[in-house]
Amino acid sequence: MTSYSFTEKKRIRKDFGKQRSILEVPFLLAIQVDSYREFLQENVDPAKRTDHGLHAALKSVFPIASYSGNAALEYVGYKLGEPVFDERECRQRGMSYGAPLRVTVRLVIYDRESSTKAIKYVKEQEVYLGEIPLMTENGTFIVNGTERVIVSQLHRSPGVFFDHDRGKTHSSGKLLYSARIIPYRGSWLDFEFDPKDALFTRIDRRRKLPVSILLRALGYSNEEMLAEFFEINTFHINPDEGVQLELVPERLRGETLGFDLADGDKVIVEAGKRITARHIKQLEASGIAALAVPDDYIVGRILSHDVVDASTGELLAQANDEITDEQLQAFRKAGVDAVGTCG
Repeated sequence: MTSYSFTEKKRIRKDFGKQRSILEVPFLLAIQVDSYREFLQENVDPAKRTDHGLHAALKSVFPIASYSGNAALEYVGYKLGEPVFDERECRQRGMSYGAPLRVTVRLVIYDRESSTKAIKYVKEQEVYLGEIPLMTENGTFIVNGTERVIVSQLHRSPGVFFDHDRGKTHSSGKLLYSARIIPYRGSWLDFEFDPKDALFTRIDRRRKLPVSILLRALGYSNEEMLAEFFEINTFHINPDEGVQLELVPERLRGETLGFDLADGDKVIVEAGKRITARHIKQLEASGIAALAVPDDYIVGRILSHDVVDASTGELLAQANDEITDEQLQAFRKAGVDAVGTCG
């Protein structure tokens, strides 16, 4: 039995170096390396690639059809070439480590004269799309000779979000409302009001544009936009009886008329008085369907649709035009029986 001195007993050393390892340390970079390998599917046969990663991204873009529908560009597959420089050379030369990406596309031309969509011409061609970065064994990318890694980031949830500036933008303290549309993929759309209640939009938080430009790009006409944002009042133009308004009492709330609003001999609202909720109830109870108004009441209003002379096809006024005395007389002369206005 080994005997220890007092000093040795206080300094006993135990060596565990020869003990068997209990837990194997995993490859901690496997998530990054395997994920990017699955994204590229570089060593997978093109016909056996699954719908994810780069293959799914390219499939989501194609086919691209022409405006007339007589031609279409279809996606066939892709392949990655060999890197021009290896990792060591990229570090020394200050280059980016990547491989050329070539995509095979198919151009299909359809016969215009055929009643069915008959194919007239097909051609396949390999197209160079650019360089795609390659990941090293250490899970890094080499960009301009410097190794960089991808850092996980938080992303805003897709959806529509509404907010206001809490009255801090304008000196009057007026609340300016805004909305933001965040899609799963693509550009963010911001909508915001200015102090004059004009509506603007921003694409990817860039330059402010009138929202009408975006709506026109989406295919909306002036008439459709006005109908979407405004209540449309209909005025009947009669050469003998003057102008009559199709009455919707609620739309008159808060207005101050320059003439008496009457039901037969009974005056409901005198000229110069503001129309209140009590007047609205009286108008609804009276059942008045049309209200005779002077020409001044319609002059200055904005047309909600184009006005065309039915006999000649001449365009008398366009949607979003302000009605003038001359236009009103032209409507009467052309026999236009009704026009719509925004409010």
